[in-house]
Amino acid sequence: MNETTVCVVGNVATQPVFRETAAGPSARFRLAVTQRFWDREKNAWRDGHTNFFTVWANRALAANVQASVSLGEPLMVRGRLKVRSEQRDGQSWTGADIEASAIGHDLARGTAAFRRTLKGDHAADQVSGRSPGGPAHPEPSWETEPAGRTDQADGAGPTDEAAGAAGAADGADGAEAASRRQEPALAV
Repeated sequence: MNETTVCVVGNVATQPVFRETAAGPSARFRLAVTQRFWDREKNAWRDGHTNFFTVWANRALAANVQASVSLGEPLMVRGRLKVRSEQRDGQSWTGADIEASAIGHDLARGTAAFRRTLKGDHAADQVSGRSPGGPAHPEPSWETEPAGRTDQADGAGPTDEAAGAAGAADGADGAEAASRRQEPALAV
């Protein structure tokens, strides 16, 4: 199939509009993409021409756009480019749409906090920290082992060196560190 896939980097030019349709959620917004170039005479960066794209997102991507994207934010958008021409009031108009397959914040110009959406949950519920069917699902703590785990023979636990280093950092000597870590039993 011959499709024109593009990846553009720009700023959100209009507040995203979200709609529930018979085919599923849909969101759209305008993205301003400005060319920048180095002006040798002035020894500075200058703005060139600005292109405007209408970005369309569908289904789960649309729900995530509603929860995550605001006016003025720097984004990267990947998707299929569609150029359309039409006649309005006797004038010819040409527009460029992008049917987005991926949208993300441009981390070269700021930070973002990613939150994974659960299957079947709406992005707005994830942002507010609640699930439509019950209580909030807190993020798992990656710092500690799950409760009830006693053997680490499979190699998933901390190594002896890491446990010893942790014990030494806490001001404990090597014997105390060894007594705190759990080691697999040896068969005799």
